[in-house]
Amino acid sequence: MADAYRIIADVRHRELKGRIGLAIFIALTTWIIAPSQWPVLWLGAVTVGQAADWIAFRPLRREGELKNRRRAMIAGCVSCLVNTTLYSSISIYLWGTGETGMVFGTVLVAGALLHVTLHLYHARAILICSATPHALYFLGLPIGHALLFRSPQDYLIAVGCVLYMTHLVAAVRQSSTTMTALQIANEIANEEGRRAEIASAAKSDFLAVVSHEIRTPMNAVMAATTLLEKSRLDARQREQIEMLKDAGDVLLGLLNDVLDFSKIEAGKMEIEPTSTDFIETLEALKRLWEPKADAKGVRIALNIAPDVPECILIDALRLQQILFNLISNAVKFTDTGAVTISAEWNSKTKHLLICVSDTGCGIPADRLQHIFDQFEQADASTTRRFGGTGLGLAIARRLAELMGGSLTASSVAGSGSEFHLALPTEIAERIQKATQERSEADLSWLSILVVDDHPVNRRIVAMLLEPHGCALTFAEDGAKAVGLCNTTPFNIILMDMQMPVMDGITATRAIKTAGANTQTPVIALTANAMEAHRQAWLSVGVEAFLTKPIDPRALVEGVERACSTLRQVA
Repeated sequence: MADAYRIIADVRHRELKGRIGLAIFIALTTWIIAPSQWPVLWLGAVTVGQAADWIAFRPLRREGELKNRRRAMIAGCVSCLVNTTLYSSISIYLWGTGETGMVFGTVLVAGALLHVTLHLYHARAILICSATPHALYFLGLPIGHALLFRSPQDYLIAVGCVLYMTHLVAAVRQSSTTMTALQIANEIANEEGRRAEIASAAKSDFLAVVSHEIRTPMNAVMAATTLLEKSRLDARQREQIEMLKDAGDVLLGLLNDVLDFSKIEAGKMEIEPTSTDFIETLEALKRLWEPKADAKGVRIALNIAPDVPECILIDALRLQQILFNLISNAVKFTDTGAVTISAEWNSKTKHLLICVSDTGCGIPADRLQHIFDQFEQADASTTRRFGGTGLGLAIARRLAELMGGSLTASSVAGSGSEFHLALPTEIAERIQKATQERSEADLSWLSILVVDDHPVNRRIVAMLLEPHGCALTFAEDGAKAVGLCNTTPFNIILMDMQMPVMDGITATRAIKTAGANTQTPVIALTANAMEAHRQAWLSVGVEAFLTKPIDPRALVEGVERACSTLRQVA
């Protein structure tokens, strides 16, 4: 109730100038209809009444609790009663000036009655005090005129006024019901929004946990596979290793798809255009998929129009991700024939147009519109036969849209499919390709602290780095790492995130604050791979953020980059 009075007080304060302006117009019109001193006196009385109204409602406009709120509400009601009585009193004068004045007076009171009922209905006492004088004038004038001048037709005007007020009451009730329903709907929507936010946070937490728990054993599997691949193997053993690598790549791809889609849904996917060798990107993707296509007897053709620029300004990672999904699907669903990758350049619109077509099984017409939906595939048997989450195309389209482009598809069941990618871009300067081959890393001079609570992970890091000759020290949690770093200097620190006793971020912050390693580069080496985790690591100043399963090359390159300045000093 108090809130309703405060709302009315604010509205009356905002409309004060409008009410006075309207009063001036009414006084002027009344004077034109029937010139005399009464319109002027009425205008003066209304102006004084509006000033008193401003004073009466001022306590209700103030923030905080009033000492006597009830007295302020009563003052507001009395003010409304007095001011509406004054406002409509001009109609008495108008009804005595002839037919024109009667019509104008009736319209004036009808409008005033409509205004107060529509604006003040949510505070009943205010509504009654404001509407009662208008209603008495509205009905009393035609009835009084009929009795005074013995004019029966004026009773018909009174009947019309009753009908008007009846409809007005119905309209106000309907408006009140609608507003109440709208408020309830808004409250429900807000509550659902809060629940959705909680559910989204829970989903993110769940994905973070699942990602961590899956990446940890995958780290062991894929690292061991990489190390076994470098050993002496017979043909059968090498075939088994290839099977392990393929299965690991599929698992990692599925996991990354889920995380990428979650990132896109949360609006945290960022597009970072850089100068990219587009021709080399297409050729690299062709080389990547040719072995699998050749094994099926499928040819991969690359058709690039002569005017396609070699270098473009685009997010290379996201472009590769889109094309990887499209080519992957084309090879997966094509048993005979060819997969063709075509590229054209629209110089007028500066759009890169890429088409990936195949001669595979095609997509039924009734399923074509659903293939870009999340977790959707052409039919249920697709998952059983080919695997996958059904997220690849959904992610590809979302990425294309984030880059300002589009991804569409056309297909004929049994004849193949075509996927058309259009991306806006700019021609970039030619990239100077490095000609010097990368030499084998020399890490023999490094002292590295490895912090990880999982013994298998520590063993994997040792197996990957010990062949490079570096000296390794291990700590099982962040607290032990801080203790070591207080007294023993290291060249590099590899830090896990989720550990008992003390987590990696807290430990890194402590190490960089005091001790012998405040300037030592720290590389995050963690199974927590979501964007929030990356930002948390960056906030404590890590040199690099590497995720598990560990990529041996990325690990060595990260260590080399982090200690490049140290090597110059050594």
